[in-house]
Amino acid sequence: MVSMPFRRQLFRMGVGAVFGGAAARGALAASRSPDPAIDEVARLAFVNTHTGESLDVVYRESGRYLTDAIAQIDRVLRDHRSGEVFPIDRALLDQLDRLGALLGAGARAFHVISGYRSPATNAMLHARSNGVATRSLHMSGRAIDIRMPGVPLATLHRAALSLQAGGVGYYPRSDFVHVDTGRPRSWGARA
Repeated sequence: MVSMPFRRQLFRMGVGAVFGGAAARGALAASRSPDPAIDEVARLAFVNTHTGESLDVVYRESGRYLTDAIAQIDRVLRDHRSGEVFPIDRALLDQLDRLGALLGAGARAFHVISGYRSPATNAMLHARSNGVATRSLHMSGRAIDIRMPGVPLATLHRAALSLQAGGVGYYPRSDFVHVDTGRPRSWGARA
């Protein structure tokens, strides 16, 4: 793909209004507090890079979360080291749904490096790297580390930032973007 400014990419994907004056304020406000009833169907696709599992599932219809679909998502995003399954924050799922829509991802899957992490796994990773927070939101199902093949990592990063919906970390050396439902903040290398 020919490299072009991010705004032009978004415009070509049909979301150029996000950057236009008053429309931007309304679009960003809408992206921060979506009304699930507006979206008749919300779908997410994942590939767990550690287990090889994949899932493409409708998780919300007419504003109602689908219990079986949520359970499938929780399973795919489990701690792959311990096998522990934990409920993933539905606000995180909605954030990923909006991110995919912003990127024009269609049926493209988020490749997941890390979803839920048990406290034991997080402690082990923290002991190995100062890049792992001791009170990581991964331990409460509120964070995910992702990439999307076919979408440049810098584009994914900028799109996640534009949501202004939580924390966004950029890790180009490790080839992933961290997204969470904590307070809006960002860190890592600049895209």
